Amino acid sequence: MPTFNHKAARAPSLLALTAAMALAPLAQAAQPAPPWMNPKLGPDERARLVEREMTQDEKLALVRGRFGAAFKGAPPPLDVKPDGALGSAGYVAGIPRLGLPALQESDAGLGVANGGHMRPGDEATGLPSGLATAASWNPALAREAGAMIGAEAHAKGFNVLLAGAANLTRDPRNGRNFEYAGEDPLLSGVMVGEAIAGVQSAHVISTTKHFAINAQETGRNVVSSDIDEKALRESDLLAFEIAIERGQPGSVMTGYNRVNGLYASESPYLLTKVLKGDWRFPGWVMSDWGGVHSTVAAANAGLDQQSGQAFDQLRATVLQAVGGKLPPAQADFFGAPLREALASGAVSQARLDDMVHRILRTMFDKGVVDHPATPRAVDRAAHADIARRAAEQGIVLLKNDGGLLPLTASAKRVAVIGGHADLGVLSGGGSSQVIPYGGTTLELPVTTGVAAAFSKITYGGEAPLKALADAALATIVEFASGQDLAQATALAARSDVVVVFAGRWQSEGDDSVDLSLGEGQDALISAVAKANPKVVVVLQTGNPVAMPWLGEVGAVIEAWFPGSQGGAAIANVLTGKVNPSGKLPMTFPVDERQLPRPKIDGLGMPTVPFFGVFQPFSARYQEGADVGYRWFARTNAKPLFPFGHGLSYTRFTYANLATAAGSPLTVWVEVANSGARDGVEIAQLYVTPPGATARLAGWARVPLKAGERKSVQIIAEPRTYSEHTDKGWILPQGDYAITVGGSSVDTGLSTRVRLKPD
Repeated sequence: MPTFNHKAARAPSLLALTAAMALAPLAQAAQPAPPWMNPKLGPDERARLVEREMTQDEKLALVRGRFGAAFKGAPPPLDVKPDGALGSAGYVAGIPRLGLPALQESDAGLGVANGGHMRPGDEATGLPSGLATAASWNPALAREAGAMIGAEAHAKGFNVLLAGAANLTRDPRNGRNFEYAGEDPLLSGVMVGEAIAGVQSAHVISTTKHFAINAQETGRNVVSSDIDEKALRESDLLAFEIAIERGQPGSVMTGYNRVNGLYASESPYLLTKVLKGDWRFPGWVMSDWGGVHSTVAAANAGLDQQSGQAFDQLRATVLQAVGGKLPPAQADFFGAPLREALASGAVSQARLDDMVHRILRTMFDKGVVDHPATPRAVDRAAHADIARRAAEQGIVLLKNDGGLLPLTASAKRVAVIGGHADLGVLSGGGSSQVIPYGGTTLELPVTTGVAAAFSKITYGGEAPLKALADAALATIVEFASGQDLAQATALAARSDVVVVFAGRWQSEGDDSVDLSLGEGQDALISAVAKANPKVVVVLQTGNPVAMPWLGEVGAVIEAWFPGSQGGAAIANVLTGKVNPSGKLPMTFPVDERQLPRPKIDGLGMPTVPFFGVFQPFSARYQEGADVGYRWFARTNAKPLFPFGHGLSYTRFTYANLATAAGSPLTVWVEVANSGARDGVEIAQLYVTPPGATARLAGWARVPLKAGERKSVQIIAEPRTYSEHTDKGWILPQGDYAITVGGSSVDTGLSTRVRLKPD
């Protein structure tokens, strides 16, 4: 019989081995992609396909968000950056075996905010404050600015932006108002919604926040915002409703505060009934960082993801010093405690699966899976242009006696005083702080780490002084810091015109106790005005401020926190290169006595480091839905400057108001530019229901050449003049007053129409 070589049989030939190695990649490539990677399927179907393959551990990991950077000096685990995280606000690990990328989350809204303080050297384009963008009343610009932020985020490797702040301004001392879009639900909802849509056009998920009625920073972790349901639906919730409809955000972030006694992250009314029920929101609900207080109550109320879980543990650690009884380990609410709640049945498996489904379907829906964020260069020049235009369109000319502005060739000597105008422009502090290209100048010594975001910062780049010197027609532009009053007044006296820069820095985590500029700036302005009455005051603030010197100066512009291109924008408006068109998105009161709460609730209560007031208290919103200008109308109070106010270097007139009392209400009006300069008018429609206050129902942004006139159509938003009931929105029958003009108190054209339900 033939012999058989066993050794040779077991060892493959060189030819066979080479062939196998060559064919292996082809075999791998030939394997079909998982069915959920098919972009032709809908996001819900793709999510369901993935869910079937996920383990319980993978599901639990998806609903527990971690802080994405090392918080230097904090106790573990905040002091260590998670593996795989870029170094940012938040991180949720991906599942590579299923093709799911990590969620890399950055603070945002005014730019990609995690550069510099979390990732030294990583800078971004800084937009002006949310109030400035809202003051443009330009939805297209808000969308363009959002798209710019989204593009930069995507190019830095981020796929979630914590943007879309839609909280209404209920108190003009709120330290975080600069991030928001003012006091009116329609203006806020439209502008924020468009910004969200812009962000998501870059395949980056945007949130909207802070849901809901998170109206003050004082005691924000414990305060209960108390208000009746009807008023809440017709004000703060209406702003969110409109923003969500227009922007379709992938996620909603809850506020830190309580609402009618329950934490927002534990409110079945907010999260399940309103958001997921009435509004049919398909995305996921995430908490704010350190805003979770339970496992079972939060999960069953509708919270889908605990964000920055280490902040909850840090809070528990800090509160132990004042009698807190929650062990820090138990504050990892969606970690081991959630696993235990699932095992006991306190939280159902169906609830966890719903949490997971909402996150997954959003990742597919917004393009996070199909268009992964990849680090690459950005078009810095194009993005700077957007930031400059946003700042220019948001600047509001509050006063201009005798046509002092724009500056002309007759002003041969211009004095620039105060406001660190030789360094840069002011920005607001907190998680929205952007470190702009070119770096910053910090007035406080904290330059690295998370704490740098809460420091007083002036932007680098071109300072207003240099921009004005380059743009002005004056032969001499001189600067005085304002620290030496005698020097400042002497400079003012020998100048043709004086530009005083004044500002009030504000930050997340702190409210102002009053409306004053502070730091001796009111006295400086008055002294300079006595030396030379031709004074222009440039305000850089995150809120309205009192102006005891208003009658002493010739002109005032509100530049807000104008972003990294703010110096050029201010100079362009002062010199007339840009005709101001901004209108106030919030009322400027004379003083605190005109407010629903002259003193902020919770001020003076005991605090703990980082988390502030720790003893629960309530803030009762007696104004209800009559926020801002509606409160002033209700109390017959005359503000310093009304909502919607803003002047131009030209003049506008209105004529021929016509209405069609259909559904929705539609008006037509003729707007004319009767001046010698091209300009833009914001024609505002106000509707007053029977027995109620007037409310903004629509507007049109109307560009007009000198001498030009246009017929403009404005379609009203019905919910602004309807009532919310248990059955939804209804329109009370009766006579409605209609006003179209340049502000909330401009009643130049008005009529009445009779409306009735369809």
